[in-house]
Amino acid sequence: MRKETNRMAKIDELLKEEISKIISYELNNPNLTGMISVTKVHTTPDFRYAKVFISIYGAKSPAKAMKALNDSKGYIRSLLAKNINLRTTPQIVFEKDTSMEYGDHMEQLINKVIEEDKKFKRE
Repeated sequence: MRKETNRMAKIDELLKEEISKIISYELNNPNLTGMISVTKVHTTPDFRYAKVFISIYGAKSPAKAMKALNDSKGYIRSLLAKNINLRTTPQIVFEKDTSMEYGDHMEQLINKVIEEDKKFKRE
C-alpha cells in the first residue's frame, strides 16, 4: 500500500480526467464499444507507472475492448505527454475494475435473501 500524498492524489485525478477524455474523444477503434470509464488511477511514487482501473459496461466484447486499450497505450501516453506537464509521463497499465460487477452480484444476493425471508414469514 502506498502512502497517499496530496500531490499524488492531484496527479492521479488529473491523469484520470485526461485518460478519460482521450478514450472518449481521441481513440477511434471499433472494438471500443459500450461505456468505458476510468474509475481510478494509482501512480507509483516515482511516477514511472500509472495503474488505470477501467470499467466497461455494455460492450459487445469487454475482452476486445481491454485489448484495444492495451494496444493504444503508447498513443494514449504520447497524448498525455502533450496535454500534461510532468517531468516523466508514466507508463500506463490498464486493469479491469470489477467493483461494479461485484456490487451487482451482492445486490442480487441481498434481494434473494429478502425474497426467501418473505416466503419464510408467510409460512
